Amino acid sequence: MGGVSTADRAERVPKQDRSRLTRQRLLEAAVACLAEHGWAGSTVSVVAERAGVSRGAAQHHFPTREDLFTAAVEYVAEERSTALRALFPEGAGAADRHAVVAALVDLYTGPLFRAALHLWVAATNEEQLRARVTELETRVGRESHRIAVDLLGADETRPGVRETVQGLLDMARGLGLANLLTDDSARRARVVEQWARLLDDVLDG
Repeated sequence: MGGVSTADRAERVPKQDRSRLTRQRLLEAAVACLAEHGWAGSTVSVVAERAGVSRGAAQHHFPTREDLFTAAVEYVAEERSTALRALFPEGAGAADRHAVVAALVDLYTGPLFRAALHLWVAATNEEQLRARVTELETRVGRESHRIAVDLLGADETRPGVRETVQGLLDMARGLGLANLLTDDSARRARVVEQWARLLDDVLDG
C-alpha cells in the first residue's frame, strides 16, 4: 500500500517546526540588524550569520532582501500588537488611560521603531522598496489606530475623537524620534501625563 508511514509523518512535523523556527530567527535577527546597522549595513548575509543559519537557508525563506526586511518589520509589529493587547486582556477602562497612553508611546521606542525608521528612510531612495514599505506602513498604522481605539474605549462617531486618537499616535511617533539621540524619558513622562488628561476631556466630555 502506498500510504505515508508513521516514521515519515514523525519526521515531517519536526522538519516543519525547524522551518518555522528558522524563519522566526531570521525575522528577529533582521530587525535587530536593521536597528543597529541601518539599511546599508544590513545584508542578507549579515542577518543569516546573526540568526545562525546559512545564506542559502535565508534565501529559501526570503528570496530578496526586500522580502526579508519588510516581513521582519511586519512580524515584530504584529508581535508587539499582540503583547499590547495582552496588557489589558479584559479591556481598559477610564482609570487605565494613563497606562494605555504610556504603552502606546512605548511602541515607538526601542529596536522595532528604530528598524522601521531605517526601512522608511531606505524606501525614499530605493524604488523597489518604496511601494512595499508604503503598503506595510498603511497596514501597521491602521492596526495601531484600531488597537488604540479599542483600548481607550474611544467612540469615533463623536466629533474630534478620531483626530485625537490619531494625534496621540502621531505624537507618540514624534516622541520616538526624539528618543533616538538622547534619553527623553523624563519629558516623555510629562507628555504622556498631559495626553492622558486631554483624552479624559475628549472621551468623557
